[in-house]
Order: sequence, then C-alpha cells, then structure tokens
Amino acid sequence: MSRDEDAKWMRRCIELARNAEGRTAPNPMVGAVVVRDGEMLSEGWHVKAGDAHAEPAALQNSNKDTRGATIYVNLEPCCHHGRTAPCTDAILQAGIARVVVGMVDPNPIVAGKGIALLKAAGLTVDVGVEERASRELNAGYLKAMYRGVPRVWLKTASTLDGRIADSVGESKWITSEEARGLVHRLRDRMDAVLVGSGTLLADNPALTTRTDGGRDALPVILDSQLRCPEDAKVFQGSRRPVIYCAEEAPERDLPADVVRVAHRADGLDLKAVLADLVTRGVHNLLVEGGGQVHRSFLEQSLADRLLLFMAPTVLAGGPGFVGGAPVGLAEAYRFRLIGSRKLGPDILLDFEVV
Repeated sequence: MSRDEDAKWMRRCIELARNAEGRTAPNPMVGAVVVRDGEMLSEGWHVKAGDAHAEPAALQNSNKDTRGATIYVNLEPCCHHGRTAPCTDAILQAGIARVVVGMVDPNPIVAGKGIALLKAAGLTVDVGVEERASRELNAGYLKAMYRGVPRVWLKTASTLDGRIADSVGESKWITSEEARGLVHRLRDRMDAVLVGSGTLLADNPALTTRTDGGRDALPVILDSQLRCPEDAKVFQGSRRPVIYCAEEAPERDLPADVVRVAHRADGLDLKAVLADLVTRGVHNLLVEGGGQVHRSFLEQSLADRLLLFMAPTVLAGGPGFVGGAPVGLAEAYRFRLIGSRKLGPDILLDFEVV
C-alpha cells in the first residue's frame, strides 16, 4: 500500500472518530477502517465510553472475510482488559495481517505494549501515519495524560470594541442567532462548560445544549463564596452540576457536587479545579466567562484556545471579555489566529494562546 493510500484511510479513521466528539471521555476518540487490496471492507468508531472500541466495532461490522486485510486506526490498539476486551485480541482473532497506527497511546497501561504484542504475533505494524492530525484529534486526551488537566477553550461573544455587555449589563443578544447556534453545537462537542458566579448571577444560564440530537455537557460553576441561588436554571438540566468554591465558603445544601479548593489572590486555584475535572472524565472544557474568569485562566497560563464571536457593533462602554486590572504592552496576553468563519452578520475568530 502506498503512503498516499495509507494517509487516505487514516484520514477516514479521524473523520469517523469525530462522530463521537464529547462522548468518549475518559477514553480517546478513535476510528478504524478495514481494507484489502484498496477496497474498504468495513469501518467503525468508538461511540461512547463503555461501548465497543473502534477496532472490534469495525471488525464486527464486516460481512466479508478479514483474513490478510489491513486495519487502520488513529490510536494504538489497547492490549489490556478494562470495560471491554483488548482490541489486540479482536485484531488477532480476525486474521488481520497489517496494522497501520496514527500514533502511540501515551496511556501508561498501553504506551507501546499493544504495538509490541501485535509485532510479536507476526503482524506488520506501521506507526505514525497522519500523526499530526491524530494528535490534534485527541489533543484534550493527550493534555489530560501528559499534564493532568483538560484542554481549555475560552469562548466569548463581543462587539468590535471587545464589550460583552453594555454599560448597564445588558448582553442579550450581542451576537446573531447563527453564532448562538454554533455555540450550542460547541457545547455538544465538549465534555464540560464552565462559567463564573458573576455570569451565573447576572444571566442565570441553563448551560444546556439546545440543538437536534445534542447532549448536555457537564455544567461547571466557579463560585468562591457559594452564592449560587437554589432555583438557578443550571440545576434544572439533565446533568448534576459541579460547583467549585473556596475552602472557607459557607456550608449549603445544593443539588450539585460541591468541591472546595484553595483560594488565591487572583481567585480559585484553577489548576486544582482542572485536575479534579480530569478525574470526572473531562478532556475538553469550554469556558464561557465572564471577563474575570477569562482573566484568571490567562493569568494562570491554563488556556489553550480562544473562540471569539464578534458582532459588527460598537458599544463604547461596558465590561470587556477579559476583566481585571490593565496590563502593559510588554505583559499583554498574546494569541495566534488559526482560523476564521463568517456566521450571518458576525465572525468567529479562532486563536491559539501563545
């Protein structure tokens, strides 16, 4: 098989894996394609945690003989018993001759062991096809594995002059219906969505996903003094929220998981918050504000991306999407533009935090 053919089938694996965005954590997103003589025999993906992994799913979907075929998979097949049987067992039982892997799984219980097992059984194993795309697909999983915290996406809707509300706090609606629709699709792809107590008290958001076929991400509130009203809309969704508060916050009986963390001069210890979220299966976190929350994530160097939904309006007053005290030009937070998209009258700017 040529490198171009290998790359083509690996890109298909990645495309299949994306069908499960927001649904596989704490597992990674994985797709698999079974091919023989340039013909696709079957394909599959890991639909959600607890379901079959991509390799057995693809093999079970085949109504053709898979002996001597090649299986493509964007992440190294597992070789341990967890909630499902090892993927290496399914590959060997199917008589697969060659395995093409996008990248090695950094999980210590795998970490090259699956590749070694397949090679020891006499299979040809090629690793590193479309590795960069494979890594980007599971960037949240990789960050959780390597650093113990999820990938953090700051999201904001602002005017051309960076305002998220007018001078009296009115913010509905700065951006268009098209932009708001994309935000709900983003929530569907994320493991959790977070706001601070200021946004909770001002806007009373439900933090639900309102789109056909969508599902709610885990609602997360930063509420250092535990001021959240008992009748807040966030308690009426399909998932039990997690509220992070200061260790000295008053005791309250709320329909949420309340987690106490250290309180620093610039707010709650966000690294402790993120570490706890990883234990709850969160690999991708959408932070929806407000301005002080965005500032805290930037101040503590914990943000990875900024999604800026910008409306073609100017308010010339009101809060900005990054709060707190001004900084000098030398200390300014900097971003790299990696994409843009028009949404009705608005534009979405996608930045990496640098």
